[in-house]
Amino acid sequence: MKRLLISLGVAALAAACGQTAPVPAKEEVAAAAPSPEEARAKAVADAVAEQRERFALAPALSTDRRSAYQFEFEGLSTPHVPMTAFQGEVVLVVNTASKCGLTPQYEGLQQIYGEYHDRGFEVLGVPSNNFGGQEPGSAQEIQEFCALNFGVTFPMTAKQEVIGDTAHPLYRWAKAQIGDAAVPQWNFHKLLIGRDGRIITAFPSRTTPTSDEVRAAINAALAAPRPT
Repeated sequence: MKRLLISLGVAALAAACGQTAPVPAKEEVAAAAPSPEEARAKAVADAVAEQRERFALAPALSTDRRSAYQFEFEGLSTPHVPMTAFQGEVVLVVNTASKCGLTPQYEGLQQIYGEYHDRGFEVLGVPSNNFGGQEPGSAQEIQEFCALNFGVTFPMTAKQEVIGDTAHPLYRWAKAQIGDAAVPQWNFHKLLIGRDGRIITAFPSRTTPTSDEVRAAINAALAAPRPT
């Protein structure tokens, strides 16, 4: 960086004297640009900072028992994740794992998050060790895995139970709303929640995030007007 600044100073002096400045060496120019790893780390850090602020300002939890807005989670990178932070948006809730054959679905989740986020779409990752013990890591290990391998910028909860009597209340609510389709059978099961906070549908684990089926459901949900 210091050598680049010196080169720029030489360029300015040369221009003032009507002379042509020497062209900086390629390695000097390259040194000024962040590496892909640095750019990814910054994107993740910026996303977490934005989420911390957003979740801190979220409205109080709803008392409507038909709505997902009655729930909140402990956060993975944030103190908490209140579902009211997503009011008026479409949310895909996915139970995730770091050591599963389906773990590459993180890439597809990040892809659709990037594609649809500006239209009011969120992905919420819910790490869980319920299936095959495939999410054994600590919160820090899960954060680092997601950031380093997939550049995950969508919000994630702390590790949760997603099945049985000890399942997080949102998962028990989802089952009550639409039946057994809402109950994960494996990692990367997906719940789609509409702009009104009501559950729309669920997708089994092997239905990829970028599939036509998931995209069609997301687009239909986004086409609904935001509640007033």
